[in-house]
Amino acid sequence: MSATAAPLVRSFAPQFRADARVLVLGSMPGEASLAAAQYYAHPRNAFWPIMGALFGAGPELPYARRLERLAAAGVALWDVIGRCERAGSLDSAIAPDSIEANDFAGLFAACPGIGHVFFNGTAAETAFRRHVCGRIALPALQFTRLPSTSPAHAAHGLEAKLAAWQVVTDAAESAPDANARPAPARTLASAATRSVIPATQAA
Repeated sequence: MSATAAPLVRSFAPQFRADARVLVLGSMPGEASLAAAQYYAHPRNAFWPIMGALFGAGPELPYARRLERLAAAGVALWDVIGRCERAGSLDSAIAPDSIEANDFAGLFAACPGIGHVFFNGTAAETAFRRHVCGRIALPALQFTRLPSTSPAHAAHGLEAKLAAWQVVTDAAESAPDANARPAPARTLASAATRSVIPATQAA
């Protein structure tokens, strides 16, 4: 990293159980999350209030207990970007040439039951398509972009975000509980953007 480059930041290890059925992806943890060593630690981020409404994993619980409840519901957490140069917390401040994606080949091998990936906002989806799709062989997965829970994205209020994020519960509850990866034929009704990338196809 050069003397004039932005600070180098690294994301967290993934949170998952081998029987995970859905994966929620952010872009890169913000400064508040990195300082706390916790996913979505900013007090105005809507992620944990939404997880409380959907899975009983709300911010009133200790962080470890929230992660346990998500894992028990079949929900895995990670970020698309493994490391990058960024000044501050905004995705727009990430130096594009510095982005290194996380090891998704390893994650999908460890969690063969994941059939649906949910992006927490546009930045996460864009990073995945640019830095993961076409670089590794992907299994058959369904993808949905959801409204960002970040306080920097205030176009949607908490109620609207919660309504959109309900599809995560639907996917976690309806996914087959098996070692084989589910087929991505089912379409979820939501206000979010949906797509399917067949196995090994570059997006």
